[in-house]
Amino acid sequence: MEIAQNSGRVIDVQRQLLKNQRSLLVRRLLGNKQIVFGSVILTMFILFALIGPMIASYGPYEMSVSDRLQPPNADHWFGTDNFGRDIFYRVAIGARVSLGVGLSVAVLSSIIGLVVGLYASYYRTLDHILMRICDGLMSIPAILLAIAFMAALGPNTINIVIALTIVFSPYIARVVRSSALVVREQTYIEAMKAQGARSWRIILKHIAPNTISPLFVQASFIFADAIITEAGLSFLGAGVPAPDPSWGNILADGKLVIYNAWWMIVFPGAALILSVLSINLLGDGLRDLLDPHVGNSKKIKRKKAKVKAG
Repeated sequence: MEIAQNSGRVIDVQRQLLKNQRSLLVRRLLGNKQIVFGSVILTMFILFALIGPMIASYGPYEMSVSDRLQPPNADHWFGTDNFGRDIFYRVAIGARVSLGVGLSVAVLSSIIGLVVGLYASYYRTLDHILMRICDGLMSIPAILLAIAFMAALGPNTINIVIALTIVFSPYIARVVRSSALVVREQTYIEAMKAQGARSWRIILKHIAPNTISPLFVQASFIFADAIITEAGLSFLGAGVPAPDPSWGNILADGKLVIYNAWWMIVFPGAALILSVLSINLLGDGLRDLLDPHVGNSKKIKRKKAKVKAG
């Protein structure tokens, strides 16, 4: 009877600890202005991408020569382009493309980079081979490497995801490897090796969990970089093929009539800037939250600035 009561008390204590940890995490998240602002703006863009096409009165391919280059009005909230197509609908569909490509690239490059970084950190021979490949890919500017892959694969959305995944995976692999190298030298890892634990078990159950925090932060920045790179590829004609809408090819059409139709540049450009800004704010906030050293250094700098100002 006493054993059952004691076990019940232990379970209650564990539940209370978990509840306290969750409430503390929620307070820290809500107390970080960058995470809050970034999450709000990004949520607005996700809703815009999902709901925008449903409330638009015109389709993305519906042309009307008589309505070409109309400024924003009651019928066309963002105006029309040089073919009479509704900019609001095209920007909303472009949000689906850009956010979808960015999220897909962030997830796929995180998976590939995590595997490469973990095994490179554990096996020294494999480390030299994989890291030299990563160094070679990282030595080429991302946009140029992406253009080269798109020239080989052909312009469509799936090939954009494949090309950008190859481009950005080395950055994830480098971050994971640097974190895993620190963990690999810990005493408990050496003890597990001495006891005969299998390598895959050490890598997956003991090294990998300690690399998740920097992986999430880097993945958020890859998300933003992928959106910018996709827009750049579409702007240059190597990304989403016309007439499919993308922020990049909407800007490419707008550059021809920028002095007569400012709305063709302003609305997709603002969408691109705000979406990337929101993701970067979210990434900075996660870095401050997950890395106490960065957060403490920023607090010290703020205090010094206040002292100087006072």
